[in-house]
Amino acid sequence: MMRTALLYGGALAVLALLVEWLGLRHALGMQSTEMYITAIAALFMVLGVWAGQKLTPAPRPADFARNAQALASLGISDRECEVLDLLAEGCSNKLIARRLAISPNTVKTHVTRLFEKLEVSSRTQAIVRARSLSILP
Repeated sequence: MMRTALLYGGALAVLALLVEWLGLRHALGMQSTEMYITAIAALFMVLGVWAGQKLTPAPRPADFARNAQALASLGISDRECEVLDLLAEGCSNKLIARRLAISPNTVKTHVTRLFEKLEVSSRTQAIVRARSLSILP
């Protein structure tokens, strides 16, 4: 983590120095305004493409296999897996109940049990934990 922070900090420092250098060249009349604007635009375009690639999540593999060992060790049932899948899709309790043809109270029970088994306290934490255990793609 520290290495990543130093790398990003160093890259930003180099870019800041480059922008200042271009500004100095422009101020001294060694470079036209159009050239200065073009150079700045190119720098920010490269930075935007790089940041976009870093911030865009990687596509999930199509051949995902659930970690059956994690499911067994946590005691997560097949129905709870179905509920967890729908939680990951962003469905509300009412929508989960409709899709699975069960009552909303049953969904609440499944969600509560999932929280206990995954040792989390929110839907987001449950999804993150399930993905880290390879229970969700």
